[in-house]
Amino acid sequence: MIQKPYLLFLGDAPDALAAKVAQGICDWNPDVALGQIRLPGCGADMGLPDMTLEQAKAAGVKTVVIGVANRGGIISDAWKEVLIQAIKMGFDLAAGLHTLLRNENDLISAARMYGPTLHDVRIPTVAYPIANGVRRTGKRCLAIGTDCSVGKMYTGMAMNAEMNGRGIKSTFRPTGQTGILITGGGVPLDAVIADFMAGSVEYLTPDNDPDHWDHIEGQGSLYHASFSGVTLALIHGGQPDAMVMCHEPTRSHMRGLPDYALPSLEQLRDTALPLAQIVNPACRITGVSINTKALDDKAARRLIDDTAAALNLPATDPYRFGAGPLVDALEGI
Repeated sequence: MIQKPYLLFLGDAPDALAAKVAQGICDWNPDVALGQIRLPGCGADMGLPDMTLEQAKAAGVKTVVIGVANRGGIISDAWKEVLIQAIKMGFDLAAGLHTLLRNENDLISAARMYGPTLHDVRIPTVAYPIANGVRRTGKRCLAIGTDCSVGKMYTGMAMNAEMNGRGIKSTFRPTGQTGILITGGGVPLDAVIADFMAGSVEYLTPDNDPDHWDHIEGQGSLYHASFSGVTLALIHGGQPDAMVMCHEPTRSHMRGLPDYALPSLEQLRDTALPLAQIVNPACRITGVSINTKALDDKAARRLIDDTAAALNLPATDPYRFGAGPLVDALEGI
């Protein structure tokens, strides 16, 4: 178990989106994060107290969590001085990067000498099966996106919270490092060997009560040249009964791919639904989740209303305005 509370290491993240792990923890489990530590030039700010390691130790912090999700998941050399000092002071380290803490010789040496634990949450701990496509009991909703980092995790967590508040049986099923750090469990899907990805999603969402909903955290995008494979594994392994499309309207191109434009919501609908109906012919698109963080209230409401009318689907920003319309749309499925 990762010891709490946390100090969130933001490093030299250029903006809040690059520190989305830290942002997710702050938004969904704020009680575990006592402060943040930033390097010069950091453009991210979680609104937490800036702490030195000495201040964090005095406040009772147990684990320094790397809250950055950079492209490629790299542990920068610029971070090492702080991370090694944290180990020497007795803090555990936790990260969900592709570059593993346990593969960094200087971090390993320090941990062996001073005793703290290195937690790599992106390491699969189960021998996942190959997917068999057999239908499972219970109901499943998958968030799919026009791009990476558009709010798929927030959509699933908001819908799950809304259902829990209504007394509906529901569970959020994390498939990425942030969700795993928030909830304490899940499948680190992009670290699973390709042949077993869909099987790991089947494992994550087993048979359940007929009226129970699993909200499966989406990853990547079918239209993203780098990460489309993980999305398809979620669609086929999840066998969703419902899919919610997620979109960030201010993007000028796919994240990390300046030569690729985002697909329209209509394109995403027409591509994703036939693929989902291979494994669940009854699957349907039930709503649209729009990340309106960059818009003021008037513009956000107008875009949501226009999108709902154009697609004849309920639409909302579930984190900003509530997930009620998306949950209402699941009634009767």
